[in-house]
Amino acid sequence: MDSAVAITNLLGRYGECIDLGDLAGAAALFTHAKIKLRGGDELNADRLEQHWRNLIILYEDGTPRTKHVITNPIVEVDEAAGTATCRSYYTVFQEVPGFPLQPIVAGRYHDWFERADGTWRFSYRDYSLMDLLGDLSRHIRIDPTKSAR
Repeated sequence: MDSAVAITNLLGRYGECIDLGDLAGAAALFTHAKIKLRGGDELNADRLEQHWRNLIILYEDGTPRTKHVITNPIVEVDEAAGTATCRSYYTVFQEVPGFPLQPIVAGRYHDWFERADGTWRFSYRDYSLMDLLGDLSRHIRIDPTKSAR
């Protein structure tokens, strides 16, 4: 598989896992990665799943009732070094009872990747780049406007 396709597939798998409520599966994608959060804190994969479980509201169907739309991937691959970067946009839509379908947040992912044993994997994600904040009150348990922007 082409490296750029494999990397964009990782972006899609992340959104799919979160939208399905598979927080363990999403965290597993970052097993070898560091994650930069808003405010500058960094997490490793060991703490990422618990962070999401503390943060993301899951509904009776086991999902956060969201759809992550990840667009405009700019993938730059160094085949010889086995490294790559990708900058992309995301928009998250949500619909829950009493809350109509609407975009709740939009921002950017800045990701770094490494190839190990012929397989691409995340090595770093800047998860802090939330650019447009809508009503996140039915998606996460904190007020993101109270953290560093």
